[in-house]
Amino acid sequence: MSQAIEYKYRPENLNESAPNVYDESKLTREEMVINIGPQHPSTHGVLRLEVVTDGEIVVDVVPHLGYLHRCFEKHAEQVAMNGVIPFVDRMDYVGAMNSEHAYAMGVERMLGIEDKIPKRVEYIRVLVAELNRIASHFVAIGTYGLDIGAFTPFLWVMRDREHILRLLEWVSGARMLYNYIWIGGLFYDLPVGFEEKCLEFINYLKPKLVELDEVLMNNKIFIERTANIGVIPRNLAIDYGVTGPILRGSGLRLDYRKVDGYSVYPELDFDVPIGAGQMGQTGDCWDRTWVRVEEVKQSVKIIEQCLAQLTGDLKRTRDFDPREVVPKKIRPKAQDLYVRAENPKGELGFFFRTDGRSDIAVRCKARGCSFSNLSILPAISKGYMVADLIAIVGSLDFVMGEVDR
Repeated sequence: MSQAIEYKYRPENLNESAPNVYDESKLTREEMVINIGPQHPSTHGVLRLEVVTDGEIVVDVVPHLGYLHRCFEKHAEQVAMNGVIPFVDRMDYVGAMNSEHAYAMGVERMLGIEDKIPKRVEYIRVLVAELNRIASHFVAIGTYGLDIGAFTPFLWVMRDREHILRLLEWVSGARMLYNYIWIGGLFYDLPVGFEEKCLEFINYLKPKLVELDEVLMNNKIFIERTANIGVIPRNLAIDYGVTGPILRGSGLRLDYRKVDGYSVYPELDFDVPIGAGQMGQTGDCWDRTWVRVEEVKQSVKIIEQCLAQLTGDLKRTRDFDPREVVPKKIRPKAQDLYVRAENPKGELGFFFRTDGRSDIAVRCKARGCSFSNLSILPAISKGYMVADLIAIVGSLDFVMGEVDR
């Protein structure tokens, strides 16, 4: 009995599934089309770059987006709102606590309970979100250094990120996909002794950030590879709708924790660093990386203030219930609502449309910051060398979980 052939290779498969924009026959004699990627999902994800070069110089870049099997929006329109939290985690899986916070705030606003959330719950939410912001930035900074040849800082920040993941695992039971921030509350209160261990980690981390500045940000080779490369002028950043460290790296002091003042951020003292062209031009790759390093330092300040509250006026009591305001039934009034929050990579927004009769959203549209930030890549890559393109791509810090559509 002959075995059936399950798959037969056809040379035209690639062009049919993801056709190139450029036709090789129409290029000039000196031009080439180079395919960069796709990469493994644990690095820059299922993204393929169609790059047209003239020798070593980049003429054009066309991003081709792949699929990472997320389908978040369709899931959110089939599942009850409180059951969507695990799917939210899987968008930006490097900053899941921040994504949960944004989604929970949106549903709470629709239900009219956002002002009823206990203060201890709010401070715990900010605490875990800022821990996750540091972990996310450490991935961005460490892998970026690795992209352009700096190996030691990658090992250092991954070592310190591991401490954060262990703390968040202690809180939620999971290393990366937490399902911890619930609509109306939290899965559970902080474990006994968590505040002390967290403060111990923060005190350990502070001198490590000084070392990171010395070894990476002030490194002559790193500066030469990133200064004056991939410059995003402020007006161009605004036109393309980029947000987060990319926008602030271009000199615009826009941070939704300050602008919108959500949760308990108005009660906390922290600064919003912006790029100023210290090593090159404002909005270059170095500025974007510097902003992320400085934001880690600001997150440390926020965490210290949260811990002071959680061990002081808002310390744990036997009768505290983090699920006290969690609704038994979620049925918001018919409405359209857009809510946004400052995620590690930029503005994460959710547009909800509800009909008032169901606990399932009629429409749930996610504005993934990585998706919007990636759109500027072709505009800032032309005229640089191929090696610089790698530095530019890495400086955008995108996660493919919220890019695929």
